[in-house]
Amino acid sequence: MSQKLKNKIEASDTTINSLLKDQKFTIDYFQREYRWQSKHIKLLIEDLTSTFLKSYSTEDKRKDVVNYQSYYLGPVVFSISPDSGKKSIVDGQQRITSITLLLIYLNHLQKNSDHKVSISELIFSEKFGEKSFNMTDEMREPCLKSLFETGEYTLSENDDETVQNMLYRYEDIVQTFPDELTREILPFFIDWLIENVVIVEIIAYSNENAYTIFETMNDRGLNLTATEMLKGYVLSNIENKEQRTEINDLWKREIQKLHQYNDNADQSFFQAWFRGKYAVSIRPGKVGSIDQDFELIGSRFHNWFKDNHRTLLDLNTSDEFYTYFKNEFPFMVKWYLKIWDAQTEYTPAIPHATYINNWGIAESLQDPLLLASINIGDTDATIMKKIDFVSRYIETFTVRRAINYRKFSQTSIKYTMFNIIKLIRSNNLDLLGQNLTNEVNKIQEDWQGVLEFGLHGQNRKFVKHLLSRISSYIDNIVGKDTTYVSYHHPTGKQFEIEHIWANKFQEHSDEFDQENDFQRWRNLLGALILLPSGTNQSFSSDKYDDKVKHYIKENTYAQTLNSAYYAKNPNFLKSEIIKDLNFKAHNDFKSNDIEDRQQLVQRICEKLWSVEYFEN
Repeated sequence: MSQKLKNKIEASDTTINSLLKDQKFTIDYFQREYRWQSKHIKLLIEDLTSTFLKSYSTEDKRKDVVNYQSYYLGPVVFSISPDSGKKSIVDGQQRITSITLLLIYLNHLQKNSDHKVSISELIFSEKFGEKSFNMTDEMREPCLKSLFETGEYTLSENDDETVQNMLYRYEDIVQTFPDELTREILPFFIDWLIENVVIVEIIAYSNENAYTIFETMNDRGLNLTATEMLKGYVLSNIENKEQRTEINDLWKREIQKLHQYNDNADQSFFQAWFRGKYAVSIRPGKVGSIDQDFELIGSRFHNWFKDNHRTLLDLNTSDEFYTYFKNEFPFMVKWYLKIWDAQTEYTPAIPHATYINNWGIAESLQDPLLLASINIGDTDATIMKKIDFVSRYIETFTVRRAINYRKFSQTSIKYTMFNIIKLIRSNNLDLLGQNLTNEVNKIQEDWQGVLEFGLHGQNRKFVKHLLSRISSYIDNIVGKDTTYVSYHHPTGKQFEIEHIWANKFQEHSDEFDQENDFQRWRNLLGALILLPSGTNQSFSSDKYDDKVKHYIKENTYAQTLNSAYYAKNPNFLKSEIIKDLNFKAHNDFKSNDIEDRQQLVQRICEKLWSVEYFEN
């Protein structure tokens, strides 16, 4: 390769279609792990689908998609080896992996459609009957292959962080992708995704140049952020020099606290604060509608503040600016970070914050909801109760939707949640409890959905959440001090979902003629429990008669299958709640036993998520 070519750098805007079609590239060693979290993939889906829906009209033909609004996904940096000519991705593999997972899901959605869009070649290329995926990494291959072919993948002990995250983010896509885009609109969306989502492709012909570009792009540089522009505007409205210096110092301290959590936490904070406490409008779901408070705060909150502080925040004078940011700003930062802490580490006073961190809604809605009701004059105990109440509502909403196989994507619930934000804004605790009780009672999906609910390849994350909640709840009734974390993500040995029936269709031929009927019953929620990973593996294929003897050593919910448990546990037998739930042992475990257990789960859910919780 000539020195001239080696020093060459090319940059051009391109589409997902052009970037991925029949392409192959390796992943550089220093960034092989795929580390996107649930919030990242949910935000991407939210951004993509909302941008598409701004342009879509039911009157459009597919050819009209070319004129739809574009979406900028960001830059991707490639290096082409001077020796082998192989293309490696230096920066952008997190986004490309995520887009690949989305394409796999979309390909499944359109399988039975009469208007398929050709996207399989964006996911893999095929030679001599062998599929190979666009990002070549042997650790990813089995997971990608299984997801592409079946939409499911079973994790093994050998799977690394990347494979686990790929599976979990695929499940997030399944849960988050809006229902309204899964029908006749789907080909329009796929066309838009692969042709109107813009990427800047940067190609360097030497590793040295590629790494230099990577470092430059990941350096914060001197560009002012929205937070810094907001700060400048706020300080310009404080006339007294001492007060201005005081707020400037305070601002630095509070932003530093936020940055200790995440480099972008300051921007997420201001979006949550302004949406939760002040936004009064949201863009209607019609083509051509103009962005309102909710969207403007999400995109340019500094400009929104500049345009609305007089009318919505009642900030007009220098003293008002000074007093407001001296008091309200650090107060809201404090509780935003306390919520963050409670979500990531179980806090007994705010337990539901942890639950919704694992099974909640999009952060763009969830964070404003959590901040909406709190007031600077509230005691700490009141604020924690408020945060827990709102978290409780969010979890109740998501669980009831999930057991009825309903999604809760941002686009499908944002109007409901935005109205609740306004409803509970600055409520006292009694009013908050009343309002949330009323909102729970309005949820259309009821607990009867449990009777038909079971495990499938794309809801394992939710089933683990549900069983963790049930298992810890029953433990607590009988006096055990386990928590949700004890089952969902304990330190040390993990818990896994145990099928009470072994996967042996032939052993159930007396009840089932077809294996798919057997599998449906085997996967029903009433036929599942949680067991420690080693225990689960050691006797997962045993017959029920042998398994039930082991269950007596496990968590209370598992123990209740064994008749011996009922003879020696007075706390269990004397509990009025247990009597109301009507537990019973199962000496055998046939389909009618699963049915009984399914009804038990419904009763547990009704008790566990009762609106009585909101009574102060």
